[in-house]
Amino acid sequence: MVSLSSFVEVLAEADWHARRSAHEARVRVWTDPHQARTARGEKHPVYDFLFTYYAFRPAWLRRWHPGPELILGGESAREFLRGPGYREFAGGIGIDPAALPPQRRAFVLWLRDLLAAMQTRPAFFGCHGLHEWAMVHRQTPEERRHNAWPLRYEGAELARIVEGSAICCTHFDAFRFFTAPAQPLNRVQPTRATVPQLEQRGCLHATMDLYKWAFKLAPYTPAELIADCFELARDVREVDMRASPYDLAALGFTPVEIETAAGRSEYEAAQREFTRRGEPLRARLLALTERLLATPATG
Repeated sequence: MVSLSSFVEVLAEADWHARRSAHEARVRVWTDPHQARTARGEKHPVYDFLFTYYAFRPAWLRRWHPGPELILGGESAREFLRGPGYREFAGGIGIDPAALPPQRRAFVLWLRDLLAAMQTRPAFFGCHGLHEWAMVHRQTPEERRHNAWPLRYEGAELARIVEGSAICCTHFDAFRFFTAPAQPLNRVQPTRATVPQLEQRGCLHATMDLYKWAFKLAPYTPAELIADCFELARDVREVDMRASPYDLAALGFTPVEIETAAGRSEYEAAQREFTRRGEPLRARLLALTERLLATPATG
């Protein structure tokens, strides 16, 4: 039986049951509407992204995990032994960082270095959300991702806005969806290999990716941290699409008109607020990676 020395708290059975119930109730506010839309065959241009691009199933988001700092007391905690990484300790059941497989440990090391670099790299707030415009630049209506929804500008006027703007996207996973005519307009040319050098905290997509990093560390990530990151990603996604060229007023999303000076100021203010909200989440993720890497692997 493994020692409890590396754990900071043992939760009584009633306490962790309450935490699990609270987590499930919190995330079902987001997952239930999505699953209802899916059952009806409805697509949502804003919220589907959180469940399709970020391929973490609603059932996985609802699932509660305590994280490596907690031990679960009581006989019912033995149900967690059916999942990977869980062990029996002197005071109950917990996730064991020493069980992290070697290939996942390599990813955690990469992620730790990325998050640490981002903590010290200056945030940039001058992109004005033009990535979404670059993704539809000179496309036909049939080629657009959300072609069931109209654009606020069409054809030559949209092209004029894009080609007359300073596009400076640093996020590879946005840049790779730029249309071919838009990619050369970007001041940098991100690649998968340059992510550690270019990723920065002011980027809305980098902030949304805190959710991706949180669930990629599951089941070692405390479920509350995953939910916190999801909540921020959802708020960011709303602004991301409000600042896009799509007209989503019918869904209740008023545009952030980044083609105007007032809209660019509004977008930058949102960027700064999301960056502020993301700081403690990034710090918690960084601490989790360091906790996992500090535990020697077994075997």
